[in-house]
Amino acid sequence: YPEAVLKTMEEWSRTQHTATGLLEKVKAAGYDCRQAELETLRFVKNFCAKGESPLCGNSIGQDRRFLAKYMPGLEDYLHYRNVDVSTIKELVSRWYPGFPPFMKQKTHLALNDIKESIQELKYYREKIFVARSAWLA
Repeated sequence: YPEAVLKTMEEWSRTQHTATGLLEKVKAAGYDCRQAELETLRFVKNFCAKGESPLCGNSIGQDRRFLAKYMPGLEDYLHYRNVDVSTIKELVSRWYPGFPPFMKQKTHLALNDIKESIQELKYYREKIFVARSAWLA
């Protein structure tokens, strides 16, 4: 991306993504949004059909808006529903005050964040959600 575009980022984003090295990686990669969207779509299509996979992760409202604006083909391929781990975290903190929270590394690196969201969802499933057999009996 041209430097002029990157300079339009909010201060938090610029500081965070400079510290993690993301901005330098973006500059060095030579991808634009369209190329990234097409490559991501090719990857996703290997694992699910159109409309099958919801968007998943932590605090993904902004992610969904980003996809709708900059990667509409990918956003359209996903199911319209979301699995937002942050919603589960918020409900647990309100319904079970004092319940120990999942401890995050907060690296703000894409692959780490994805893996951490999966681990966090597993944590809540194992610690909060009852086994299916308990409510089927």
